[in-house]
Amino acid sequence: QVQFVESGGGLVQAGGSLRLSCAASGSTGSINAIAWYRQAPGNQRELVAVISRGGSTNYVDSVKGRFTISRDNAKNMVYLQMNSLKPEDTGVYYCNSVPSFKDYWGQGTQVTVSS
Repeated sequence: QVQFVESGGGLVQAGGSLRLSCAASGSTGSINAIAWYRQAPGNQRELVAVISRGGSTNYVDSVKGRFTISRDNAKNMVYLQMNSLKPEDTGVYYCNSVPSFKDYWGQGTQVTVSS
């Protein structure tokens, strides 16, 4: 079993920045890729950024050039640096493995970007 705890969200004006943190615990050795997902009000949860254990990254087109995912394997931490934030980035951000597992979803962290 794996647990993910997200933190770092908040209220920010458009154009601002936030850094999200994800602490992983439990059987993390079984996980290769970890992703940040987000769920905007009324929308389905979507994958935003993914990073492999080796450090390869990929992003959804809407955040390319603005978001950067990174990980510290020694600390079992994954980060999401979000710059040039837009109101459409508003949502609850979660981390989970890829593919995601239902039992791994945490509480998420709320990001609200005001215009």
